[in-house]
Amino acid sequence: MYMKDEEYPQVYLYRRVVNAKLFIDLHYAEAIDLDNITNEAHFSKFHFIRLFRKIYGKTPYQYVTTVRIEKAMQLLRSGISVSDVCYQVGFESISSFSGLFKRIAGIAPSAYSSRQRALQDRVAKEPLGFVPGCFAGKNGWAKKQFSRNDPA
Repeated sequence: MYMKDEEYPQVYLYRRVVNAKLFIDLHYAEAIDLDNITNEAHFSKFHFIRLFRKIYGKTPYQYVTTVRIEKAMQLLRSGISVSDVCYQVGFESISSFSGLFKRIAGIAPSAYSSRQRALQDRVAKEPLGFVPGCFAGKNGWAKKQFSRNDPA
């Protein structure tokens, strides 16, 4: 099946924006700016921002920030210190990283890390507590629960 002539330019434009997004995904920890990203897509800044927002629902800057915070969450879950995470995901200041992390995640990175460690400890001590009861029962992992209607 062939594309109509008017569909080809739009697919070509979207492909360039997707390539720029992939560039962000690969280089989020580096000091990338809008010039680097728009050069990757071969658009003017304003046109690129408009297209990127239309496709992804956020500006390139917001997307870079989101990727960095998501990667920071992954690293914090693995037990890496807040200061190491800060620099590994591309921030230059722990205070700006912490403030942005708290604004987006609703919790300070140190508190997030502590919660994640506590959760991992609970999972390690009582793994069946984190398996839905119906699934555990179906697979014979849980003790039979007696209801009020069962004969004594």
